[in-house]
Amino acid sequence: MFSKACEYGIKAMIYIAQKSGEAGKVSLKEIAAGTDSPVAFTAKILQTLSREGLLISTKGPTGGFILAEAPSNMNLAQIVSAIDGDSVFVGCGLGLETCDSERPCPVHHKFAIVRDELTLMLNSTTLQELALGLKNGASFLSR
Repeated sequence: MFSKACEYGIKAMIYIAQKSGEAGKVSLKEIAAGTDSPVAFTAKILQTLSREGLLISTKGPTGGFILAEAPSNMNLAQIVSAIDGDSVFVGCGLGLETCDSERPCPVHHKFAIVRDELTLMLNSTTLQELALGLKNGASFLSR
């Protein structure tokens, strides 16, 4: 459903949100280790998220990443849009270029229901909520 880059981006943002109240900036290596993600790929994803205004990055020996806004003001839809664009919100379930209610693909009407529910979940789930799950041990970013 999401690209691998988007999956890593979501995990990284949740990790940064969890650490945001503790030490300020979080280093690239710490994020990659905490999310069990490759360092080089994580760096590219974090650059994208910084360019899109979701993260603030600082270079140098004391550099790192912080969220651009409070975790309570950031949702999963913002991350998905920044990395994968809007295809998950408006795209065809079969990947057709032209698919709508007037010229639907075979799964259009059923997929529209799933897509609407997914959009609602992504828009209503905040980083704060997910980071809290990590802090209290209810969820994990790596196994």
